[in-house]
Amino acid sequence: MVFEGIPTGYEIRFLIDIGIVLGAGFAIGAERESRNKPAGISTHCLVIGGAMIFTFLSSLVDPNSSSRIAAQVVSGIGFLGAGIILKSEFDKKITNLTTAAAIWYAAAIGMAIGYEYYFLAAVATAFAVGVPRIPHISKLVKKNEET
Repeated sequence: MVFEGIPTGYEIRFLIDIGIVLGAGFAIGAERESRNKPAGISTHCLVIGGAMIFTFLSSLVDPNSSSRIAAQVVSGIGFLGAGIILKSEFDKKITNLTTAAAIWYAAAIGMAIGYEYYFLAAVATAFAVGVPRIPHISKLVKKNEET
């Protein structure tokens, strides 16, 4: 039989987790897309989902090794985020730093979901949607100087 040896009883937990992943990824990704940022709904859903699956699987296969998997997710996503950050040689401006941070943060949310810390994931998702909406002090100062 094809499915022999595969542990059962985790299917409902996985479906709940993947549904939460979709909600969190959609919320954060929609916020980023509304600001015309390069990583949107699909990227955030996949990053959160990937981190959740790695965490979920590590907790199923070997609960004692889950911290090693977590460390690899953190560094791996950090590497992905570093590839998004751009520095202009012309005006020395750095762009996509918040997008890279959002992707790294999204992976942490995925790990929280994978470990079944749903409240933490919900609060962290709200935080990720709200923080980019906080007005930047530099923009407020610049606006006041213009008037």
